[in-house]
Amino acid sequence: MNLILSRFKKIGPGYLFVMPAFIMLCFFYVYPFFKVLQLSLYEWDGISSNMIFVGLDNFRDIIFSNPPWWQSMWHAVYITLLALVFQNGLALILALMVDRGIKYGHIYRVIFFLPPVLSGIVVGLIWNWIFNGNYGLLNHWLSQMGLGNLSRSWLADPRTALTAVAVIHMWKGFGWAFIILLAGLQNIPRTLYEAARIDGANNWNTFKHVTVPLMTPVFVLVMVLTVLGTMQIYDIVVSTTGGGPGYHTEVPVSRILSRMLNSSQFGYTCAMGLVFGAVLVILSIAHMKMSRAIKHT
Repeated sequence: MNLILSRFKKIGPGYLFVMPAFIMLCFFYVYPFFKVLQLSLYEWDGISSNMIFVGLDNFRDIIFSNPPWWQSMWHAVYITLLALVFQNGLALILALMVDRGIKYGHIYRVIFFLPPVLSGIVVGLIWNWIFNGNYGLLNHWLSQMGLGNLSRSWLADPRTALTAVAVIHMWKGFGWAFIILLAGLQNIPRTLYEAARIDGANNWNTFKHVTVPLMTPVFVLVMVLTVLGTMQIYDIVVSTTGGGPGYHTEVPVSRILSRMLNSSQFGYTCAMGLVFGAVLVILSIAHMKMSRAIKHT
């Protein structure tokens, strides 16, 4: 008994400090998850007490009989692929330039990090003005350069709307990737670069054999965060196209909310949310495994 009391005195205060966070985790995450899991097995309008148990029928319908859902998923995948290549590529180039002591680098750090801290709604409204078909800044520039035949309503044209949304998302998101990559670059010992230069390595060989191996964990982190963040894009879509024209820019989150609000199928939308969550988990695991395999090659 004395031994138990003595151990409790040692570890008890620690548990007391952790307890508030544990309670909040259970209340705001664990309980809602199991509640959503329970509701996904029912047909329910979200208001009445009449809940019809349908088992896995909601999941079966989403996976095999809901083309608009998979179309919205493809839209998110398309934006994610563009972000992985262009957003993170731009962030890496800028991080390398600042890390190597480009003039006014400390000012660029602030400028590049401004877009991520802006509200997605505000960013959407700004780019609505830029992409506007009648008085948009982009069309004005095209006219000034003699390319007025390319002018269009970029966010209302089905051929360009999704790519335009992707551009807005990448503009807003490259700043945080820049900061993470720059922090990783600055943790690499300068002596390694000096040793590479003494051995006669050029900039490309230094990047390939020094920077890339040491930055692999940072690259993995940035790519995983890009996948998770971009697949859940919502605020920019709502503030620019609302999912239109038609369903050409609809993404999973907007599809889920639209189905819930317009059809009052709460049980069905809970199942959609779980399917979407499962897809994100699978993508993250696959991405991390692929990154580990590349690291060991």
